[in-house]
Amino acid sequence: MAWLNVAVACGLDRWIGDPADLLHPVQVMGWWISALRRWAEGWAGDHPCKLRLVGGWIALLLVSGSGGAGWLVEALAWRWPELGQPMLWLALASCLAGGSLERAVGGVLDRLEAAWAEGPGSAGDALEPARRQLGWIVGRDVDGLDEEEILRAAAETAAENGVDGLFGPLFWMLVGAGLSCWHGAGHIQPPGPLALAWAYKAASTLDSMLGYRHGRLRWLGTAGARLDDLLTWLPCRLVAISLPLVSRRPGQIVCQVALSRCQGRCDPSPNAGLSQAAYAQAAEVRLGGVNRYGGVARAKPILGSGFPGADRGAVERILQLSRRLEAVWLVISLGLALLAGGLASQ
Repeated sequence: MAWLNVAVACGLDRWIGDPADLLHPVQVMGWWISALRRWAEGWAGDHPCKLRLVGGWIALLLVSGSGGAGWLVEALAWRWPELGQPMLWLALASCLAGGSLERAVGGVLDRLEAAWAEGPGSAGDALEPARRQLGWIVGRDVDGLDEEEILRAAAETAAENGVDGLFGPLFWMLVGAGLSCWHGAGHIQPPGPLALAWAYKAASTLDSMLGYRHGRLRWLGTAGARLDDLLTWLPCRLVAISLPLVSRRPGQIVCQVALSRCQGRCDPSPNAGLSQAAYAQAAEVRLGGVNRYGGVARAKPILGSGFPGADRGAVERILQLSRRLEAVWLVISLGLALLAGGLASQ
């Protein structure tokens, strides 16, 4: 049943994504982070030690509170399934961004296609809708990007967020599904898929809001950023290992994994570089280059050297790879669940 809950959530994510008129759990996490940040900075001021200490408390409070809230929803679904089960499915689906990411990136491609239809004479103005759409899903500056840079940015965000938005939470959901097979003393249900997925999303949201290396955030956001790196470390490497299975070169698994590790090591992030390098190898596309953040140019390592630059086909291949790999993970986890169930019944 726990595995089935995860599978239903994956289906809902691909089918309806994140409805705009529903309150998203990440929004609630963001409100708490903003409120706790104001309090923390008021108390700690500019003292690095105090900021690191209170940053750790914020991470502990938010991650444990989010996991506990998910545990309560799971308990509700366990005791009153008629009410709690639909809530559990929707809550689990809210942790996955596969469908939303595909729609957002697809929106950029659609606006580029509309720009092409207008012809080369109006290309400058015609690209502006694609830049605006891109600005919703990337952190880099989008003003003035040409068609080639827009496509590269779309490909890179599809690759990086494939781990952060889809396979990271999916991994912890499947771990939670495994934990749900056992009952503690007194028939207490252990933390399951939603508890672990919401805890992971809390760490990820902390990193996205506080994990910057400027001002007070250099110290205040350290705990959240390190925790997010830790929780993403294993799912990212499982993606790098399993992604070649659904690529166009499944027989070159060892080569693809080795190249991904070598090229991804150049990125300062322990996970972002590896995930993008793995997708670059699997989709046969060159990623990386100079990006601008707040007007400051920053050179990113070249990944997938020797392959052509990103085009619409490459972006669509990256999205397709994520869909295929999601299905593979679900099938493998189902096999493991059935095997564990069979062993437990003997």
